[in-house]
Amino acid sequence: MAIIITSINASVSEAPASVIKKALKKAGIKETDTVKTEIYKTSLDARKQSDIHFVHSVYAELGSTEAEKKICKTQTGCQYIDCEIKKPVISKNEYKGRISIAGLGPAGLFCALVLSENGYKPIVFERGQDVDKRTESVNRFWNGGALDTNSNVQFGEGGAGTFSDGKLTTRIKDPFCRYVLESFVKFGAPEEIMTKAKPHIGTDKLRSVIKAIREKIIENGGEVHFNTTVTGMNIKDGNIKSVRTTNGEFDVAALVLAVGNSARDTFEMLYSEQIMMTPKPFSVGVRIEHLQEDVNESLYGRHKDNPLLPVGEYQLSYRDSDGRGVYTFCMCPGGTVVPSASEENTVVTNGMSEFARDGKNANSAVVVSVSEKDFGSSALDGMYFARSIEKKAFELAGKNYKAPATTVGGFLSGKPSLSSDINPTFARGLSECDFNSLFNSKINEMLSLGLADFGRKMHCFKDNNAIMTAPETRTSSPLRILRNEQMTSPSASNLYPCGEGAGYAGGIMSAAVDGINIAYKIMENYSPEKK
Repeated sequence: MAIIITSINASVSEAPASVIKKALKKAGIKETDTVKTEIYKTSLDARKQSDIHFVHSVYAELGSTEAEKKICKTQTGCQYIDCEIKKPVISKNEYKGRISIAGLGPAGLFCALVLSENGYKPIVFERGQDVDKRTESVNRFWNGGALDTNSNVQFGEGGAGTFSDGKLTTRIKDPFCRYVLESFVKFGAPEEIMTKAKPHIGTDKLRSVIKAIREKIIENGGEVHFNTTVTGMNIKDGNIKSVRTTNGEFDVAALVLAVGNSARDTFEMLYSEQIMMTPKPFSVGVRIEHLQEDVNESLYGRHKDNPLLPVGEYQLSYRDSDGRGVYTFCMCPGGTVVPSASEENTVVTNGMSEFARDGKNANSAVVVSVSEKDFGSSALDGMYFARSIEKKAFELAGKNYKAPATTVGGFLSGKPSLSSDINPTFARGLSECDFNSLFNSKINEMLSLGLADFGRKMHCFKDNNAIMTAPETRTSSPLRILRNEQMTSPSASNLYPCGEGAGYAGGIMSAAVDGINIAYKIMENYSPEKK
């Protein structure tokens, strides 16, 4: 139990002790009455370049729930929180088969971790390789080698987030968010992620953290089967009795489906098994690259070189009169645009940063929302729509995994060009392309409107030399695998659709939390395995 004291403004150089003193004064709390105080969250307010400052919230324990609640009732800007993580309800129901998880991305990883911490021995099927071998496969493809369709930027230990910025931002308020952050730190992530309003681990550090979590799951009695894809299910009387995989058939008591949003063959298998699914909106577009110094200057003005300020990042959006949106997504300061295909003869882009975020370029997705009116109402129509863009991109760029691209000026003028002082970072190379041949007119119109609006908000978006690389198509799942209040599928009572691929999360943090909530539901229904 504790108090969070919010909205404490401080200069960029102000010491934590001074911030905490300000917070206690605001709340009317004597320092001698506190048991523990610390900075809880920190964000940067750079809306006015003449007044750039940090905004902190401060955590304070008084050792008395009654005193804490009293202060929160009488003082503005104080929130009472329960810091205790709820304990799981452990069932005594015995069962045949194993608690099984398909996918070792954030959802599957944290589902398996929590189960293993509570006496369960989950078996995890991951179609890709362990993170070390997976990194070798990814680098081989980036350097001109063949694409491994089972182990790439999308598939393998850690999921798609492994080759990203390792962002841990989320809009959800689930109490398990704190547990996820604490777990990441426990397994090797930087401690600063506990207090940053926009925490990130970086792809370089995230890989070792994921490996450490997997090793703990195994130490606790779980199993992880790499290079093992779930290819089918034996369903009888509304229950999955066993799953077929590329390495044999396994009896299951329950199956957590945490396959990520790129598992298109799995979605097709589920559709053939009549598992209930619906299409959902998602977004498609491009990756845009600016010089990081131009982003910093757009945000900070004359303060752009202040070493106390973080590397500049942004989040922008625009909505037209019909309600269709265009927005920036997964902004990667000091990062690279990475080849991210998972199917042969397709091109997909994504963004990646290491922890230091010290690359010369910044990149972000600029994407347009699409829905059933764009692609159809069947469950798989959105998936096929995205695939068609990826295949067309492969053909337009020369059928060699280069990406179609142009400068902003070339896009707006309809005369594609790659003449720019910005060196693009896409490892497989770029090919000049008129996006009118890649996207439909509405997507291109919204991209144009978005760039104009963003240019009014940030000067770097007025730069006609910025590089646009296409396509960005894996922003979120194009479908939702339905589940009920028990978090199970209406089509199979022991199937637990989970995470981003199932349509219930968006990013590392929310996917991990969804995996934990699934684990708690499983523990309510199944007892730990006997030793």
